[in-house]
Amino acid sequence: MKIIILGAGQVGRTAAAKLSREEANEVTVVDTDEEVLRELQDRLDVRTIAGNACSPAVLESAGGAEADMIVALTNSDEVNMVACQVAWNVFRTPKKIARIRNADYLKRGRLFGEGAAFAIDVCISPETLVVDYVERLIRYPGAVQVVDFANGRARLVGVRAAKGSPLVGNALRTLREHMPKTDVRVAAIFRRGRSIIPDGDTVVEPDDEVFFVAATPDIQAMMRELRRNEAPLKRVLIAGAGNIGLRLAQALEEKNQVKLIERDPRRARRAAALLRSTIVLTGDAADEELLIEENIDSMDVFCALTNTEEANILSSLLAKKLGAAKVMALINRQAYADMMENDRIDVAISPQTITIGSLLEKVRRGDVVRVHSLRRGTAEAIEAIVHGDPRVSQVVGRTIEQVPLPPGASIGAVVRGEEVLMAHHDICLEEGDHVILFITDSRHVEAVEKLFQAPPSFL
Repeated sequence: MKIIILGAGQVGRTAAAKLSREEANEVTVVDTDEEVLRELQDRLDVRTIAGNACSPAVLESAGGAEADMIVALTNSDEVNMVACQVAWNVFRTPKKIARIRNADYLKRGRLFGEGAAFAIDVCISPETLVVDYVERLIRYPGAVQVVDFANGRARLVGVRAAKGSPLVGNALRTLREHMPKTDVRVAAIFRRGRSIIPDGDTVVEPDDEVFFVAATPDIQAMMRELRRNEAPLKRVLIAGAGNIGLRLAQALEEKNQVKLIERDPRRARRAAALLRSTIVLTGDAADEELLIEENIDSMDVFCALTNTEEANILSSLLAKKLGAAKVMALINRQAYADMMENDRIDVAISPQTITIGSLLEKVRRGDVVRVHSLRRGTAEAIEAIVHGDPRVSQVVGRTIEQVPLPPGASIGAVVRGEEVLMAHHDICLEEGDHVILFITDSRHVEAVEKLFQAPPSFL
């Protein structure tokens, strides 16, 4: 697939790195900053073009006439919108994806799509994706990652196992004794940074990062096996009233006690006018006196969501030191996230890792309808739909144990209609099944995609 990425910011660079590693893709990156492009070309197998992303001549130089997809990820919504329209009008580019941050644009349904003002097939809103991600973590105390499949009927949850919890120190096969009426599937375990393919004899150790798949109503029961019974996170303190902080406060304030700290007085006043019950404070979230005054030691969770990752790290460390039960920080650079997560910060939130999953859904071959990038891009969870019949499909009519999965890939669950079936070895896959797969090594994604490809007559 020939893909043109417009914009070499953090999300654009992450997308280029992810897509260029897959042999089937030819990636070209367009940006106005030649130095950034030179650095990108030194690290990745990509073509680079310096210039204005809206320019027909620049798009033509980037291979617009042959491109299968344009992915507009510049920092300007307007540039992304115009670039997609130019790509369609001039080159008839088949698929056009744009990052749109302004919620006002997204509310206007007639702006995007076929026959609309702008020829954009898919809009990606990083802020919305991050807010949904953080909100799920707050709803499931103790989780380090929670992702949806099959329209929310099933979820994949990552939990750090706590010493003294029922399953820690026991083999996975004992789960059936602990939860005789609940069916879950442990998809993978990460121990000291290395992945373990679990089986019934695998013993869960303290601090293991356990990823499991379950029907949504069964998640809490499994979490109680891996963590002590944790109270709901009710009191939330958010640092930063930007797009993400403000939207998170709006999403939480109906069911939670929310406070919001914003340094900029004008932005704080705007937030106060838009929010109903959230207490909005003007000040610095890294001000020790302010945090103590606002009873940081009684907060269930502190979320640092400002536009500056250094400020997020410092305020989170301070909040943790002063007694906040759980801290989350928005951190763009992976090196910072790896260094801080677990030991000092409970959850490092990576906007580009969260965003890339939505992008990959549109790039994957076969009928892949959901992609989630996990553990900062080192693993993936995907939802693929089974098509075809036993004559043409490598999976239809086969039991799960007969599916020729590559190393490090496993099937966690099968969603058949409204029913969520855990992936036992004797389940036979049928046309129309939604299969949830966990891939510990993203290099094997292409092999998994090929398994779920079927002739065009079946799609």
